[in-house]
Formats: sequence, structure tokens, C-alpha cells
Amino acid sequence: MSARAVIAVVSASKETGVQLGEYLRRRGHDVTMAHEIWSARPLFAGKPDLAVVDLQLPGGSGLDLLRDYGGEEGPSFVVVSVGPALIEKVIALELGASDVIEAPFNLREAATRIGGILTRRGFPAPDLLPLENSTVDLRAALVMHHSGEEEQLSAGQVAMLKLFAARPHTVINRDDIIAAAPAESYDAFDRSIDSRIVRLRRKLDSEAIVTVRGAGYRFDPPKGA
Repeated sequence: MSARAVIAVVSASKETGVQLGEYLRRRGHDVTMAHEIWSARPLFAGKPDLAVVDLQLPGGSGLDLLRDYGGEEGPSFVVVSVGPALIEKVIALELGASDVIEAPFNLREAATRIGGILTRRGFPAPDLLPLENSTVDLRAALVMHHSGEEEQLSAGQVAMLKLFAARPHTVINRDDIIAAAPAESYDAFDRSIDSRIVRLRRKLDSEAIVTVRGAGYRFDPPKGA
């Protein structure tokens, strides 16, 4: 099994479909897209791991796709309904949908529910690092601020955070940090570690990485974060 899940997004709204697709890609998934039922069917030939389908689609219903491609050998299905159509929601669940969400939906909540379904299918769970004002998804290299904003981390920043998270409350010297997270194009010298830490703290909105003068840095995970 690949570490990257393949998700088919079938949305009658191109804008909503593109927004969800881009968000899921930032979370580390591969995404295929369609906006009508006839253009959606070829997506299932690629055997996606999960499908997000609108209940109402041009040319038919998302329930048709669920009937035709669901089941034990098929992908998990998340059905998107517009409004409180209780009967159709119940039918979707009876047909085997893993979840039904109501539009309009919050992208982060939808991605979290999708991630939970994928984890139950055997895909790696998100590698989360909670901080005072944000949560970091190390696998997706994403900082999710409590305000709702999100920022992408560079490969070097992820490497530094993994090093700190693996050795909490321990002073780590500059040489060890450089070895674990080699300088990126704009970081050239030993002292640049200081500026890299400053940028990382700013992006995380966190003071959990503490400077220990003359020794290096220490990661103190926030209590109750």
C-alpha cells in the first residue's frame, strides 16, 4: 500500500471541488477530479482509495456511483449532501457510505474526517504535534493555526521539528541540528541556525523552542496543548 492515498473528488460545484482537492493535496494525498457523473466513472478505473461524491450531480446521483463502485473491494465513500435530506443520508449510509457531510462544509473538518476513514483503511495516521496556538501535521508539513489559517513548512523546518519532538526537554547543539536539518538555499553558516529558529518560531506562533545560551536549543512541549 502506498503511503499516499488516492482520493476521487466528484463535485457538482467546480469551485468547491477545486478547493477541496487542493486542500487534500496539501495534506499529502493524490487527488483526481470530476464534476459530472459521466466524467466521474473513468476515475474509478484507477481504483481510488476513497471517493468524495456529491449527492446531486449532473447526469445522475452520487448514490449511483456508490451502488456501482462501493462495497468491500471498492473505495470508501464520503457523500456530500445539500440541506437536511435525511432520507437520502440514511440511504447513503445503508448503501455503505463511510460518512455523510452536509454542504457547505469546513475544509479542515472534512479533511480530518476523511483522514480518519483512511487511517481505518490502514493508511498512516497524521503525525501531529500540538503547540500553544497551532497544531503541526508533520506528515503533511502543515501548520494549522487555531485561528483557522494554515502555513506550509519547508523540508528543513519539518526535519528540525522532528528532531526537537524526538528529544523533548533536551538541549540540542547547533551541530546536531545542522546534521538533522541541513541548510537550505538561503541558510549558509552555523549562525544561520539562529535565524532559522526565529523563522520557525514565527511560523508556528510558538515559544516552545527555547534558546539555551552557549549550548543550543531545547524543545519544551506546552502543557495541556
